Amino acid sequence: MGFLQRLKDGLKKTKEGFVNRVTNIFTGRSNIDDELFEELEEVLIQADVGVKTTFALIEKLKEDVKEEEINEPEELMGYFQKELKSMLQNDEGGFNFDKELNIIMVVGVNGAGKTTTIAKIAGRYKEQGKKVMLAAGDTFRAGAIEQLQIWGDRLGVNVIAQQEGSDAAAVAYDAVQSARAKDVDLLIVDTAGRLHTQTNLMEELKKVKRVIDREAGEINAEVEVLLVLDATTGQNAISQAKLFNEAVDVDGVALTKLDGTAKGGIVIAVKNELQIPIKLIGVGEAAEDLQNFDPDEFIEALFSSEE
Repeated sequence: MGFLQRLKDGLKKTKEGFVNRVTNIFTGRSNIDDELFEELEEVLIQADVGVKTTFALIEKLKEDVKEEEINEPEELMGYFQKELKSMLQNDEGGFNFDKELNIIMVVGVNGAGKTTTIAKIAGRYKEQGKKVMLAAGDTFRAGAIEQLQIWGDRLGVNVIAQQEGSDAAAVAYDAVQSARAKDVDLLIVDTAGRLHTQTNLMEELKKVKRVIDREAGEINAEVEVLLVLDATTGQNAISQAKLFNEAVDVDGVALTKLDGTAKGGIVIAVKNELQIPIKLIGVGEAAEDLQNFDPDEFIEALFSSEE
C-alpha cells in the first residue's frame, strides 16, 4: 500500500466526522454570509481545532473574501484548504541526523504510545543501516523496562537499563557513554510518563535532560526532545504539550492514534497554538503507519474525493 493511501485510510474517521461536515458547509449554500462562518466555527471547535485557532482561521477567511472578492462558497473552500496548509507549514517532518551521535529524548504521558513510537522509530532507522540503541529511562512504571527490552530483542538493538525504581538520569548517563563507546548513530531515551505528582515528573525530566545535554555537549552530539501526544485526547493534548514544553523545550511532536479519532483538527491546534513542529503522525498499528508529517499530503488526504 502506498504512503498516501495509508494516510487516507488512517484519516477516514476524521474525514467522515470533520472534513465532510466542512465540505457540506461550503457546497450546501449559494452565498457567503454570517451563517456560513458561524456553522464553520462550530464544526471546527467540535473537531478539536481549538477556539484560538478557529477564530484565527475564520478571521483570515473573512479577509480573503474581502481582498479576493470571493462570492462563491465553493471557491472559498479552496482558500480554507490553503489557510490550513499555511497554518501547518512545518520545519521538515521526521528527523535530519547529521552528527556522529544523535539522541532523541522521548517524553509524554503514559498511554500516549511512547514505547511503540520508540520501537517504530528504531526499526525505521535500523532498516536504513543506522546503529541504534535504546535507553529504558522510564524506571517508574511497572513493566516499562521489560517492555522496551522485548522491543529491543525483536529489533535486534541494544537496550541500556537498570532495575525498576533506579535513577532515570543515571540510566541516561550510562546510555550516552555506551552509545559513544559503541559508535551508535541513534540513541533513543525513553522517560517516565507519570510519577506521584506532576511536579515530580517535570523535575525528573529536567534532570534527565540536563544530563543528556551535558554529556552530548562534550561530544558534539545532536539532542532532540520528541513529545508523544495521543490525538484521541483532544484539547487535553494541548495542555500536556504546554507542560512538557515549559519543562524540557520540546523540539517536535509525534501525534499518535489519529486513526482512532474523528476530530483530526487537533493536528492544526497543536501546530498553531504551540508553534512546535509536528515531526511524525501515527495513523495505524503497523510500523509504516508512523509517517513523517507533510502538511500538503495531510490536507490532500483529508480533502481528496478518492477513497
